[in-house]
Amino acid sequence: MLKTAAPPHPATSPPRTTPRGSGPLPTARSRRRYRIVLGALIVLAAGFGWGLLAWDNPMPPGTPGFWRIAELRGTSVVVMLVVAFCQAMATVSFQTVTNNRIITPSIMGFESLYIAVQTAAVFFLGAAGVTAVQGIPQFIVQVLVMVGLSVALYGWLLSGKYGNLQVMLLIGIIIGGGLGSVSTFMQRLLSPSEFDILTARLFGSVSNADASYLPIAIPVCLVAGGLLWANSRRLDVVALGRDTTTNLGLNHRAEVMRSLFLVSLLMAISTALVGPMTFLGFLVATLAYQLADTHDHRYVFPVAVLIGFVVLAGSYFIMKNVFYAEGVVSIIIEVIGGSLFLYFILRKGRL
Repeated sequence: MLKTAAPPHPATSPPRTTPRGSGPLPTARSRRRYRIVLGALIVLAAGFGWGLLAWDNPMPPGTPGFWRIAELRGTSVVVMLVVAFCQAMATVSFQTVTNNRIITPSIMGFESLYIAVQTAAVFFLGAAGVTAVQGIPQFIVQVLVMVGLSVALYGWLLSGKYGNLQVMLLIGIIIGGGLGSVSTFMQRLLSPSEFDILTARLFGSVSNADASYLPIAIPVCLVAGGLLWANSRRLDVVALGRDTTTNLGLNHRAEVMRSLFLVSLLMAISTALVGPMTFLGFLVATLAYQLADTHDHRYVFPVAVLIGFVVLAGSYFIMKNVFYAEGVVSIIIEVIGGSLFLYFILRKGRL
């Protein structure tokens, strides 16, 4: 007797797929990953911040002397937080309005003006020039000059009738190079003692910050950063390009100009407070997009700020307590940030 073939097995049900949404973090896995990243950065930021306050404190914990020393160290921690906030918010926003993940306000020669002002003060006024460019009035003047020139440059070249990213890049490099050449010429005419005094001011360092600037710098940074945060959804639209932004009902020129003004304000505060840190913003913004894994600015901004503080505070803590060389922190950040910048250019093959 012939045996009949066994009936085929019923079709197996298709594998379950992870439900997806349409938000910036569309899956449960991405949302969980973001929370883990954010939590880890908060823990690292708190750990490094507390380490800078309490590590190697000669007084017993909890005593008035301990808190007095921690209060003195706290000024540096606050400065790091202000710089991280300014650099992160400004760089992410600038890359959005320029629709480019490589260029930053610092790379465009923004900080060359700071170097020129410091050098000219020592060149014309001698060693007392460093003191002449310090103080709250001088700090406010530096910020206003930087904001005015940067808004004029970026506003005209980016959002004008003939706005062009390549032209802005070239003119920014030329202006930065010109100011750098003038500064170098004046530096070569200085005496060795005056040059040593000037060099200490030209390296971006937390020790350059004056605590008397903080009552002005902190409110300005909070207002500018708060406005950028409030415009997060508009920045999401601007990131889609001029044509898409216009088709969705937004005035692209107005959005770009508003963002550029706030970016210039944040960068001016950071530069006038601690000096040039050319590649810190690029390093922070690049890592923020990689770790946040989203393009929504409401999620990228917090990660960028935390990364900026972790990089600064962690670098100072390690270099101070392990290698006893906290003065080279800015150099290390510039080397790492510059190397990452070159890597991205070589990988993408274009700006």
